[in-house]
Amino acid sequence: MTYATGKYGDIEELRGRAVELRRRGLSVRQIRDELGVRNKELLSRLLRGEPAPEWTKRPRAKDDLKERARELRRQGWTYRRIQAELGCSKSSVSLWVRDLPHPVPERTPEEQRAAMNAGLAELRAAQDRERQATKRTAAAAVGELSDRELFLLGVGLYWAEGTKDKPHVRREIVEFVNSDPDVITLYVAWLDLLKVDRDRLRCRVMIHETADVDAAERYWADIAGVPPHRFGKSVLKKNNPATVRKNVGDTYRGCLTIRVRQGADLYRRIEGSWCGIVLGARPRN
Repeated sequence: MTYATGKYGDIEELRGRAVELRRRGLSVRQIRDELGVRNKELLSRLLRGEPAPEWTKRPRAKDDLKERARELRRQGWTYRRIQAELGCSKSSVSLWVRDLPHPVPERTPEEQRAAMNAGLAELRAAQDRERQATKRTAAAAVGELSDRELFLLGVGLYWAEGTKDKPHVRREIVEFVNSDPDVITLYVAWLDLLKVDRDRLRCRVMIHETADVDAAERYWADIAGVPPHRFGKSVLKKNNPATVRKNVGDTYRGCLTIRVRQGADLYRRIEGSWCGIVLGARPRN
């Protein structure tokens, strides 16, 4: 077919023909071939306002999900419940049901808060049970320490926490400070292994001035196995009003310093042993 006006002839006549074909159920491609119109923009103008026939519409994979989401929303389900039920994103749920009325809350704000707190408490309790189980398993795996294992462990512990000799300050003394009672217990057991008599130990408590100093001294004397009369005068730390301290209460007992009298030779042995550990840990090659 040829048209008298322009490349495609009379546009109005062409549109009438295109509309007729569209209403007969032809696709855009079929109309294009029938009319011989290859210009996509022109085809769009000719068919503007004419809906596509049902058979040309592609089925949408999420149509069923959308209808199900709307049904659940009408039943009063929340976005989160619908998302969990259908396995789709929360943004999709929001898009599908945003025109529907909000469901009436099943709980008051106070009830919701209580349920949330209860769930959080259960979660923390479960996490704590898991932590404790891991610790028990690890503790059981250690077993009894041999003398060699205790010796090496004590050397490493001292080198991490004890006083050390420096090239610019010669101080070959054995002095150890810590606030952990288990660490103090291990350190004293290590000194026993090294045949250090308890009479050679001199202790001193370092603690804030507002704490119960006498109770702290009795506590550390019991932990270290050293009589209170071998304790020197406690070192009291001044409180800074601008600092918010968290080490307060009945469980705060400061730090314990343990010094070995006439310990220069022992210090040299410790430092030498530490050097041996470092060398022994290096790659064999």
